[in-house]
Amino acid sequence: MVSRRGFLRSGGLALLGVGLMGGIPAFLAEAAASDKIFRPYKKKKIMVCIFQRGAMDGLMAVTPFTDENLKAARPTLFLSAAKGGNTKPLIDLDGRFGLHPSMSAFEPLFKDKRLAIVHGIGSPNNTRSHFDAQDYMEAGTPFNKGTSSGWLNRAVGLLGHDAATPFQAVSLTSSLPRSFYGDNPSVAISSLQDFAIQMRGNPVGANMAAKSFEDLYSQTATGLLKETGKESFDAVKMLQKTDVRNYQPANGAVYPNTALGTALKQIAQLIKMDVGLEVAFTESGGWDTHFNQGSDNGIFARNVNDLSNCIVAFWNDIGAYQDDVTLMTMTEFGRTVHQNGTGGTDHGRASCNFILGGDVNGGIVHGDIKPLSVNNLEDGRDLAVTTDFRSVFSEVADRHLGISNDKVLFPDWTGKRIGVMRS
Repeated sequence: MVSRRGFLRSGGLALLGVGLMGGIPAFLAEAAASDKIFRPYKKKKIMVCIFQRGAMDGLMAVTPFTDENLKAARPTLFLSAAKGGNTKPLIDLDGRFGLHPSMSAFEPLFKDKRLAIVHGIGSPNNTRSHFDAQDYMEAGTPFNKGTSSGWLNRAVGLLGHDAATPFQAVSLTSSLPRSFYGDNPSVAISSLQDFAIQMRGNPVGANMAAKSFEDLYSQTATGLLKETGKESFDAVKMLQKTDVRNYQPANGAVYPNTALGTALKQIAQLIKMDVGLEVAFTESGGWDTHFNQGSDNGIFARNVNDLSNCIVAFWNDIGAYQDDVTLMTMTEFGRTVHQNGTGGTDHGRASCNFILGGDVNGGIVHGDIKPLSVNNLEDGRDLAVTTDFRSVFSEVADRHLGISNDKVLFPDWTGKRIGVMRS
């Protein structure tokens, strides 16, 4: 007899892992339609994570503009909070830190104390390899490359209940991110319209996904299907009954027509459809700004404009669900304090991240950044990591999702939290 959890891990998600590019198969549609009782899923707390791949320059996103060392280190990149110059001024947050002018959409949320910023955040592992740093951060074990699971997958396992729906943990990406690898159920959806779902990280599930629905069902106990299959069918049926393609955001929200905007719009749809979503993930690329980074205009300005506008559109769109949602960004490392000879910045150490939600200790730039003189820089060149990313990730997971087992969530971490969430 297959256990309920075992079915959900290896079988239930394989129903969706087949890939439904041509629409819902008749077999599944018929089974879903035969269930005459439609029961929405109970609203739950939801955590949304955005990985900024490529290493965001935290010193340009949130600039310590009173630091003369930074001004000297970045003669063409530095922005001031003073008005009337040749460039757009920074948005003064607290007299010391200024938000990039292209992130003006964030200003009201910061003033409303719903948006918090953590500066000097990063990994204790000093690798400057994108691949390794992303892998360590998503695994949540900065000095162990052999960790088979991702920290978000472990978070799902610590929620305290089995998944009643295949949409408990969803990544709006073309393939499952490292954060979701592991034994607990999670899926990657490239598009709600196509409903093309891939799965990875579970050999049994992957093998079963290659089989037909009928083969899958023939291997599963009838009683178990009645328990788990109905819930999966309900979730699929809910998507079937919704005009996903012609979705209209609420509250005047306008999403940028970008990959991140599209992904966050679809996460908002899943949230408002009450399909049992609890952990969502997506990503934003283009942050590796070695060349022609720009100051108030250019590559970086376009990226932060997209990031902030997409997040604010998402936040406005979910409306009444805001109290149930916390959104957090992350990036593998930051950029060098000094600009390079091609008008960009190279791989550095610490960066900053943004946390948005009703239970966030917002309106504050958290973290400890010392003056950027050479003697305070890591290796004489980088903003030092003064906040371990795990101290922030664990605090968000604990305060928002009720996950308090740090030994499982981040096995090698014994640090302290910094108060980014309200107690």
